[in-house]
Amino acid sequence: MADREGVPAVTRPFEDGEPGPLEEEPRRSLELWDWRRSVADLYAVVRSLPPEEGWQRWRAERDRRFAAHPQSPIPPGERSSFGGLAYFDYDPGLRALAEVGPPGVSGPVGLPHSGDGITRARPMGTAHFEIGGRPAALPIFRLLAYGDGFFVPFRDLTNGHDTYGGGRYLIDTVKGADLGGAGGIVVLDFNFSYHPSCVYDPSWSCPLAPQDSNLPFEMRAGERLGPR
Repeated sequence: MADREGVPAVTRPFEDGEPGPLEEEPRRSLELWDWRRSVADLYAVVRSLPPEEGWQRWRAERDRRFAAHPQSPIPPGERSSFGGLAYFDYDPGLRALAEVGPPGVSGPVGLPHSGDGITRARPMGTAHFEIGGRPAALPIFRLLAYGDGFFVPFRDLTNGHDTYGGGRYLIDTVKGADLGGAGGIVVLDFNFSYHPSCVYDPSWSCPLAPQDSNLPFEMRAGERLGPR
């Protein structure tokens, strides 16, 4: 099926569980509602704290919710043995204040998925920043469905060995994953990078970072693969 702009419509929800059978409602949707609220609340706390303290709080809360929340992407049969998510060490040099300039392309794009479907989006700007003396840029996408949110995925040279091959996420305002900013500046703190849900359970169909969201160096910050 395609929408009127000629881009195939999303065939599965973006990073969230599908509505359950009638006999499971409203319980299942209320659990999802609570999950989203808890993420938004956590990022509000993070923005109010010094960066490293906020990162420690973010890690602890993510582990707690992944282990116990009914909407956790960890399969139910694996939650009792879940030992926590793995991260690179915190690095204050991998936090940047990015200036948002015009988008590199116009018109809608289809973000590829790990499984079926795509996510329709439109590049709304380009975040320009410097990390370790290296200039870099990432597109910021405005989702054309799923709450009209803003989304910043990225790839880097750790993909496929230290991190998931399809990239990681940094900003997803629909879920409240927003590190702040004002006046044309957005906070990009790569210590808060995280994996899409399909990393924990391949039954999820998650949007992946497109090729123009590629950083030409390793970003050894945020969530990684492997044991904690």
